[in-house]
Amino acid sequence: MSATGSRFAWTPTPEQAGESRLRHFIDALGADDLDGVARLAHEDPQRFWASMVDDIGVEWTRRFDVAMDTSPGLPWTQFWRGGKLNLAHNAVTRWARSAPERPAVVWEGDDGSTGEWSYADLLRQTAYAATTLARLGVGTGDSVGLCLPMIPETVSLFLACAWLGAIVVPLFSGYGAGAIVSRLLDCDAKVLVVVDGFTRRGRAVAMKAVADDAAEQLPSLEHILVVPQLGDASVPMRAGRDVLFEAMPDGWSAEPPVADTDADSTFMIIYTSGTTGRPKGTVHVHGGFPVKAMQDMAHCFDIGEHDRLLWFTDIGWMMGPWAICGALSIGATLVLFDGVPDHPGPDRLWSVVERHRVSVLGIAPTVIRALMRHGDEPVAAHDLSSLRVLGSTGEPWNTDPWLWYQRKIGGGRLPVLNYSGGTEISGGILAGNMLTPLQPCAFAGPCPGMDADVVDENGRSVRGEVGELVIRAPWPGMTRGFWRDRERYLDTYWSRWPDVWVHGDWVEVDADGLWYVRGRSDDTIKVAGKRLGPAEVESALVAHAAVAEAAAIGVPDPLKGEALVVFVVLKPGVTDSPELRGALAQRVAEDLGKALAPHAVEIVTELPKTRNAKVLRRVVRSVYLGTDLGDLSSLENHGAIEAIGRTRTPA
Repeated sequence: MSATGSRFAWTPTPEQAGESRLRHFIDALGADDLDGVARLAHEDPQRFWASMVDDIGVEWTRRFDVAMDTSPGLPWTQFWRGGKLNLAHNAVTRWARSAPERPAVVWEGDDGSTGEWSYADLLRQTAYAATTLARLGVGTGDSVGLCLPMIPETVSLFLACAWLGAIVVPLFSGYGAGAIVSRLLDCDAKVLVVVDGFTRRGRAVAMKAVADDAAEQLPSLEHILVVPQLGDASVPMRAGRDVLFEAMPDGWSAEPPVADTDADSTFMIIYTSGTTGRPKGTVHVHGGFPVKAMQDMAHCFDIGEHDRLLWFTDIGWMMGPWAICGALSIGATLVLFDGVPDHPGPDRLWSVVERHRVSVLGIAPTVIRALMRHGDEPVAAHDLSSLRVLGSTGEPWNTDPWLWYQRKIGGGRLPVLNYSGGTEISGGILAGNMLTPLQPCAFAGPCPGMDADVVDENGRSVRGEVGELVIRAPWPGMTRGFWRDRERYLDTYWSRWPDVWVHGDWVEVDADGLWYVRGRSDDTIKVAGKRLGPAEVESALVAHAAVAEAAAIGVPDPLKGEALVVFVVLKPGVTDSPELRGALAQRVAEDLGKALAPHAVEIVTELPKTRNAKVLRRVVRSVYLGTDLGDLSSLENHGAIEAIGRTRTPA
């Protein structure tokens, strides 16, 4: 709860701070505070990283000889040289031995059906899934595409790939055939796992036909493994290629040996979309992504064995694998929700939190903005007292939605721990924590061990102004390059300044030492020489009583270089008018200055978003300007393209 008279929106209580895992880690290091932790990580990284994995409880089949080896060059740093470990052991087998009855996976479907696996159940289900994949010829180094919604089989099959020493390739469950082909063709996938279909808002969505179309274009693909969800007997199955993933037989107890993988063995490739070119395959290893996920969960989100984590996500966004790897390796309970947060009613997400006693909830700011439209009543109808940490990631916040989340969902007593990093990071560069007082939309600072900085156009550190987010030292979760594209990896992150990772975010550090993400550097708008982050504009607009959502872009202008154009989704019942548009433009001018007043205010019915509710500003800009839309595989609502297109002024 915020301290009386505090200038911060949230200040930790002595109990929240003193009992946190981060406080215990600081004490174990012999440091005084987070600045002392940062100094140790910089001055003695060998000791820091070795202490970190011991603190979070990573188990090794062979302990490493050297924690960090930079001799191959900073971009190719190897962690845990000589060490052996496997994600399946850390996430499944050890907990099935020590805490077999503890809930491992709890789930709820779109139709309201629920279920639960203990760690003993998860062991049997994962061993069964590994046996099934092995019978299809999957072994060490083979790639398996996983195109599934957030159902329990997604977890067992994901971990089964690690069990076998294979490589899992997570894919958005809403991908079309083209998006699946571009990714699985790149990694020569042997098996594609799909469901026959799933339901959204009570309506069936077929998937097998999409997999069939993709398979025709994948010469390396030998099998499609179909997980029955809809139970549609009419789904065609091609003999010899298609295999039904049948329910585990009663009494199943076979347990193939877990692969004895090196810490630097690849277990996952996640493909990220760009504005141009083919998707980039970020390479992740057993000693990288799972360890980073565990560390951030423990030291930033304070997750322990008795927590229940629900992060509203999809397996194709890195937060899906992050939740699986981190929560289960810690020994916590992973809560899966395969549905939408406002169906069948606006209180659906809050009912899921209450029903499954969620203690750590993660959600994108856009989802909160959408749920705010329904008012406070859907929240008040549910007991949310099980919550102790609120998380968020995916995009910058606006102040009013952040405060609503913190006050209405967290009762003012819980922190909103922002989290920003990326697929290539395996988690966060910046995060909140249980020790640092917070302001709306702020980050406490870099995650422990992340040597992050903010620099100007010449690479010099700056404070109190917007600059580029960079990282000056390696960390265990950094991608081991792009799959089969060494040079593209170096060009993307390491080419601007020697041995400095340039992440592509605009960031600012204020006088209190709090960090703020102002948006992607390629989203930045420059009006008459003034650099403007779209989140600043959008915050001004969303603060207006008529506005539900907003997106800001820059368009070419012969006088100013770029002009500001904003796109606004109005709240239900609000009518578009010239007066309203003028008031919205005035709001931006008042907040940011007359020179930054919008050139145009466009009213639209929806904004283009990914499945995890991130607004795709580059798509807004491309549609509005009539330029190449680039990769649209992550776009969830294609109708938004038409909505934006209708605002274009005819040439």
